[in-house]
This record gives sequence, structure tokens and C-alpha cells, in this order.
Amino acid sequence: MNRRDFVRGTLAGVCLAGKVFAGNGRRPKVVLRSSWQAVNIGDIAHTPGVITQLERNLPDVEVVLWPMSMNDAVEAMERKRFPKLKILRGKIHMPEIRREIEQCDFLLHGSGPSLVATRDFQKIWDEMQKPFGVFGITWNEQTPEAVALLSKAKFVFFRDSVSLECAKVRGVQSPVMEFGPDGAFSVDLRNEAMAGEFMAKNGLEPGKFACVIPRYRKTPYWKIHGKPMTPKDEAYWKYSHSMLEHDHAPVRDAIVRVVRELGLKVLICPEDVSQVELGGEIFYNKLPDDVRKKCVWRDTYWLTDEALSVYTKSVGLFGLEMHSPIMCIGNGIPAIVCRFAQQTSKGFMWRDIGLSDWLFDLDVESDLPKIGPAVFEMLTNREKSREKVAAAQEVVRQRQKRMTDVLWATLEGKTP
Repeated sequence: MNRRDFVRGTLAGVCLAGKVFAGNGRRPKVVLRSSWQAVNIGDIAHTPGVITQLERNLPDVEVVLWPMSMNDAVEAMERKRFPKLKILRGKIHMPEIRREIEQCDFLLHGSGPSLVATRDFQKIWDEMQKPFGVFGITWNEQTPEAVALLSKAKFVFFRDSVSLECAKVRGVQSPVMEFGPDGAFSVDLRNEAMAGEFMAKNGLEPGKFACVIPRYRKTPYWKIHGKPMTPKDEAYWKYSHSMLEHDHAPVRDAIVRVVRELGLKVLICPEDVSQVELGGEIFYNKLPDDVRKKCVWRDTYWLTDEALSVYTKSVGLFGLEMHSPIMCIGNGIPAIVCRFAQQTSKGFMWRDIGLSDWLFDLDVESDLPKIGPAVFEMLTNREKSREKVAAAQEVVRQRQKRMTDVLWATLEGKTP
């Protein structure tokens, strides 16, 4: 029985297929290890994106979410979108967690900056030999242990080609190793009520504003979580501040041009908690008076559903972050990414999906003067921008279909 016949079957057929497949009268069950943190709307987006991807392409697979870090607000947001989703809260040593993992058919690692749940996956492999796979990560590990663990995966999809090549060079031997886009491309969360209220309060009209996001070279997690600054934190903090003007001046110049020449408003908004204050410091407060009057500085953090509802009413987004652009492209909104080495290689996924013209490297001095003209072109030539977005979306759809096809083949015990 192929997947298409399985999906098209009647309810009775589905139950029968599940019984034959699982041997116990239930649908195949996948435990998704994801939800790495809740202080960044991009990290939040990984999870609902992957679940939506599975929902669209493998509707008869039961997904159980095992989050690493999820607060009540994020859980409520995700339950609103996925009301039947089962969520496991706890550590690997807890009996209920172990029971779910033992009973599931497959363990799936969601999108992320690395194999985030390495310790859990190593322990589960050592104790249970539970088959596992990976959807859309960046990877740059060097230890033999890391290579050995990833080699045990049934499949590994890397969210950028640099990571894929790195894994090959370092000897990872998983049977399937391919490019697989970040799960956040599939996020479709919305909070139209909160977005509408925010926009009305700040005079933002659909189709008449752009969004921009700042970023530190190294995210100050010590500050976000209210912890003492370590010597390493202090060094990163000093370095980040030394690069603020270098990294943000070209983007700030683009804001000025967007306001003065295009007559658009600009929303300065955060992707993570630390960028709220930074947006006021490095953008809003340093803009000329006439430009500042046409800008809105979001001075509070928000969640993924409200942010995405606002993004989809803008004409485009630019700045120094990655996952807000990902969510924009996934939802039909053009977006420019400015990257630097401290962000790892994830930014190169823009090149992998055909958006090289909208990718700029702040470590390459010749790229800096190109940012403003690219933003202007993206927001001015909207038909061309829509065509580029549509082409990138098609690449993402095809690769995500490949990812879920490989998962299904693996669940059926076939060679992908």
C-alpha cells in the first residue's frame, strides 16, 4: 500500500492500514522533539511549522510533541492551532515520557540550530535503539561522538547546504542526507485580533508599511534569563556593542530611504526578547526626526501568531534576523536577510532556495552598500518580488514533500 492510497482511504481503511502498519490497531505514532526555547518567535516557530508540514503531507500519522522548553502562553497558542495535539511535558527519566517513546514508532528531531536534543537522543538510542530522524537543522559538530550519533539516524535533512557538506566531509553516514528547509517556512499561526489592535493603535495600514529587525552579534541570554554575566558573556557583550553601528548603519540607511522615497511607514520589531530594547537604541532613536515620525518602535515582545499576522499585512521585511524572513517567505511576503558569522551558516538557506539576491553578508564589506538598493528594489518592484517569493516557496514545498516522503517510507520499513 502506498502513501497516496493510505491517505485517500475511508476511515475504516485508515484504521485497517494503521492496524496492519502498527500491529496494534492504532495509527503510526511519531514523537517530535522540538520547542527549544520561548524567548524567540523563530525558535517557537520551528514546532508549529514541522507539525503543519506533517499535517499537510502525512495526515494519518499521529504526532506527539515533546517540547524542550515551552511556557503556558506558547502552549495555549499552539493548542489553538492544533487542538488535538498531545504534548508531553518532562524529562527523559520520567516514566510517562519513557513510556511514550517506547510505544511510538519513530522519534523525530525538529528544526533547530544544531542537533539540540543530542543528550536525549543518545540516551534513547543507547537504551532503546529507537529509530530516529532529523528535519532541518544546521550542523557543524566535530567530535567523533556527534558524527557517530548522527550516522545512526535513518535520515538527516540539513536546513542549509553548508551544513550538509560539513556532515559529508566529517564522515556522517546516515542513509539519507539532503537539504531540507527549516520547518518555520510552514508556520500558519495567526492572531488577527491582537495584530489588528496593535496596527490600529500605531497607525499601520495593510500594504503601507515595511518591517525591520535588529540583532546583536551574540544573543545576550544571560540578560534575557536574568542571570549574572560571566566573563565569556562580558566578552561577547563588548564585541556585540563594538559591531552595532557597523552592522546596523546600512539597514538604518535603508529605513530612511524607504520612508522618504517610498512614503512607507516602517515597523521596528523584535524576533527575540533582547531585540526590543535594541530596536529603540540602534534604529528608532538614531533616525532623523522626519523619518522617526513615520516609524513605529514595538517596545514589547510578542508571540509568533501576532507577529506573523502583522508581517502578512506588510509589503516586506528586512534586517539582521533569519526566522521572521523565513515565516514571511512561507506566507508570501518578500524578505531580505543580513547575516554574519555568529549566526552560523543558516543564512545560506536563502541561497539554497533561490534568494541569493536577498542575502547579504555583513562580514563582507562590499555587501554593505548593496543592502539599501536591494531593499528599495524589493519594495518597489512588487510584481518581481512576488515572483521570486513564489519560486522560493515552490522549492520549499518540493523539499518538504521529499522530507515527509522519506519519513513515510521509513515508517513503512522501505528504502527511501
